[in-house]
Amino acid sequence: MTTAPASSTHFDPQTLGADRSAKWEQAETFEAFLPTAEANADVWNHGWERARIPDAIQARADAIPGEWKLLVLSADWCGDAANSIPPLARLAERTEGLELRLLERDEHLDLMDEHLTDGKRAFPVVILLDAEGKERGWWGSRPADLAAWVKSEGMKMESGPRYREVRKWYVRDRGLSTFHEVLTMLEHASGSRHVV
Repeated sequence: MTTAPASSTHFDPQTLGADRSAKWEQAETFEAFLPTAEANADVWNHGWERARIPDAIQARADAIPGEWKLLVLSADWCGDAANSIPPLARLAERTEGLELRLLERDEHLDLMDEHLTDGKRAFPVVILLDAEGKERGWWGSRPADLAAWVKSEGMKMESGPRYREVRKWYVRDRGLSTFHEVLTMLEHASGSRHVV
């Protein structure tokens, strides 16, 4: 796959600072969502059971000051969500000061329509909230490297083979690109810096 922009993160002036606390209260925990997944249930469960947080990733997460919330727009049938969100949920579970909850995308199209990717309702969308429930940025819908490949080489393929390649990419990546991009967003919002 080709080299791509460093991140799928957005700091949109139209949504920065918006109060999302009511949406957060409506959202469910990953643990409550997981048994309800029907489409892609095997991928969701496999991703959750096998999610591993590398020590360097955990150290970055632990070093971020403050209380943060990841509000995810998702659906059980979305392959990108089934591959990206379980590792993020595991990271939130293991990181003090970080929580993750999910909203069903189709039940919150108002919020979805404020977080379009290339003008489309692409998801998952991970909305970063501070302790007061104010939006501080968002990520989605795929890691930048994968998104760039899909838009270029991937679009030359039929949908079946393309989605098989996407799935293989997620398996090889093991959530590392998503971790990096979401943690970089958190570091930016918190004013902390990651030293490479």
